[in-house]
Amino acid sequence: MADKDDDINIDKDTGKKDSPLRRLLGTIWNTRYTSDVKEDQELLVQRTFRELVIYVLFLIFVCIIAFGMSSTNMYYYTKVMMDLFLEVRSPEGISFRTISSVDDFWKFAKGPLLNSLYWEKWYNNEPLPASTFGYIYYENKLLGVPRLRQLRVSTNSCTVNEEFETFITDCYAMYSKDDEDTSDFGRAAQEPNETAWKYQSQDTLKGFMYWGKIHLYSGGGYIKDLHINKETSNQIINQLIDKLWIQRGARAVFISFTVYNANINLFCVITLLVEFPATGGAIPSWTFHTVKLIRYVTTFDMFILGCEVVFVIFVLYYIIEEIMEISFTGYRYFLDFWNILDVVLLFVAIVCITFNVYRSLTIMSKLQELLSNPLQYAPFENIGFWEVRFNNAVAITVFIAWVKVFKYISFNKTMTQLSTTLSRCAKDLLGFFIMFFIVFLAFTQLGFLLFGTQVNDFSTFMNSFFTLFRIILGDFDFHQLEQANRILGPIFFMLFVFFVFFVLINMFLAIINDTYSEVKSDMAKQTDQFIMSDYIRQGYQRIWSKLGGKKDNKMEGYEKILSGELSGKAVHFEDWKKELKKSGYNEEEIEEVFAKYDIDGDRVLDPVEQAKMLEELQKITAMMDASKQKEGAHAFDEVNEEDSDEEKAGHPGGGGDNVGMDDFMALTRRVDRMETTLKGMINNIDAVLVNLVNKIQR
Repeated sequence: MADKDDDINIDKDTGKKDSPLRRLLGTIWNTRYTSDVKEDQELLVQRTFRELVIYVLFLIFVCIIAFGMSSTNMYYYTKVMMDLFLEVRSPEGISFRTISSVDDFWKFAKGPLLNSLYWEKWYNNEPLPASTFGYIYYENKLLGVPRLRQLRVSTNSCTVNEEFETFITDCYAMYSKDDEDTSDFGRAAQEPNETAWKYQSQDTLKGFMYWGKIHLYSGGGYIKDLHINKETSNQIINQLIDKLWIQRGARAVFISFTVYNANINLFCVITLLVEFPATGGAIPSWTFHTVKLIRYVTTFDMFILGCEVVFVIFVLYYIIEEIMEISFTGYRYFLDFWNILDVVLLFVAIVCITFNVYRSLTIMSKLQELLSNPLQYAPFENIGFWEVRFNNAVAITVFIAWVKVFKYISFNKTMTQLSTTLSRCAKDLLGFFIMFFIVFLAFTQLGFLLFGTQVNDFSTFMNSFFTLFRIILGDFDFHQLEQANRILGPIFFMLFVFFVFFVLINMFLAIINDTYSEVKSDMAKQTDQFIMSDYIRQGYQRIWSKLGGKKDNKMEGYEKILSGELSGKAVHFEDWKKELKKSGYNEEEIEEVFAKYDIDGDRVLDPVEQAKMLEELQKITAMMDASKQKEGAHAFDEVNEEDSDEEKAGHPGGGGDNVGMDDFMALTRRVDRMETTLKGMINNIDAVLVNLVNKIQR
């Protein structure tokens, strides 16, 4: 029975029997939330410091992984590709950016597009070897062949007004999934095997939805793949032009291809989109996704792989920690903002880990499929799109990880000013934001309805919304509003600036400033708590003492204040605190001593109180000397630890019930601090009562 009892301890926090497994988990995942440390500020700081050290290591690995995934080469690679495919002009002066009609599109396809895709000659017009065909800028390998894809809407997909039915017979609506044409068109009957005239679904093409400037488009459509040879591709485009591949009802034409640069191990997934709205004309847009799909090639990549393994271990560690905290605190866990941030961070991290594994497996299968048939189209749009989303998730992870640092440094008086200010003015801010958005949305709708048909910044409701935010920040074009409406434009602008900028924004700042002043005033009256710097300073002093270093004589701080320039004068607490910090005291010790001798509680030491302190300086010095002697005795006990253990083993009743010198000294210091704090509180209460009595008598 004795052995069994030795394996089971009583948890001092819960009062329940503690198993060895629970003790092990409590040792590894020992946080502020898994035990009650609110009453012991020093223990709270100790736990927080331990959590901070572990979290800083986690943050270092997160940053290494994030910055190891990106480089400036990505920007330059994207810029080179964009300049080539968007800026190069045809002999007629047409570039992709300037496309405004179907005719412009075909001029671009026959000129700048083919010239940019196929580099078959050197700059001196000498032909390249056939083995080097398929390279853009001589460095970027074109994977597979480019693809043209068209989306159409059905004939008579819209309704013609009765007045015009007699001379308007055909009607083609704006693009929508419901109105999308999936039937054969053009020369489908004469060329039954030609994919350009037959619709293929999104699943068949392994495509995905694409968000253009005007609409969200499906991944299906009518496709035509080009060739790896420039002359053959030119013939394909000429055939599409001659056979009227783009007709009425065409709403979008995509040009998709992927290039790979082995020098920097980067892919660039390019999509050029020309939308043909029901209004006529053409609107170009584009996406260039520069991504690193093959992750582990160089030695540095292998180092990043090792960091990712450590990152996974950290994530598992924090998952177990959060589960333990939830089991310990229950539903109260979700009432803390930082705990919710922890859950969000872990969720995003798990998503990133899952996608990283999926991407590595998918890219290998796609490359093997492409290498087996280099004349087919390489469908990298989907994985390129999700790779960009993955990079965005990593960026969010890094951002949240840095914000979470405040969780470990925001528990003392200085760091809590911001959080306390926001929490106190939350109700006022909520009421303000309701009023603000009522006014702001009213101006948003007014701007959209007044100027939406003429000014691009107000062409949609969302454009109008963000344009008004830009006006608040000083980014606006007044002349556009004036040109759109010479009367209502200036009136709209002046009313918005007056109500939103001069009234509402200043109300917001007033709420924050007033609350911050109140919080700062209240915190100035509070007693400084044991903070992280005190804990680090004490640890440093203990290490220095064990190494044989000498401690500074802190008593010189008292003598400097009471016998120096301030001798015979009233000593304010701020001056007291400033001088003693120079002597090495922490804020808690400074507050304790001051409160002990500030009898009237006015936060000022008058000459009488200073004289009493001087009388007791010798007593304090004697107490410090006695403490040093006890520490020396404790060191002697450690040297003779084996003899002491043998004596304990030989005497029943002498074992585990003895209290160590460290524990005894720690308890003694805590009792002294509690006694001093209580005396200070009593003195402050007495001073308040005296002031009240004096005011009543007056």
